[in-house]
Amino acid sequence: MTTEQNTPDTPATTTARTTVPVPLQTPIKRKGETIKTIHLMKPRTGDLRGLLLSDVVQMRADAVATLLPRISTPTILKHEVDELDPADLVMCAMEVANFLVPKDVMDSLPA
Repeated sequence: MTTEQNTPDTPATTTARTTVPVPLQTPIKRKGETIKTIHLMKPRTGDLRGLLLSDVVQMRADAVATLLPRISTPTILKHEVDELDPADLVMCAMEVANFLVPKDVMDSLPA
């Protein structure tokens, strides 16, 4: 399996899943650790179960909050998602929405 260097501007690609780092404005504090960056994996069909794709693409908070524990590394828990800074939730939602837009559509958008 090959992995590219994972930098803030470049998604890492593995043969299994693409991931992107999301630096958090307000770190998540857990017992004994502070999470300053989470990595979001490109959702698979199973990760999207029970969700309306239109809600995820439209970045509806409930849909994104349900999805994040399924695709984050380290795995963030539901109560941690509920406590995220709204700006961090928006950044996560934008990355998730980008995962779901077909590549040819992204390529056709103006730079």
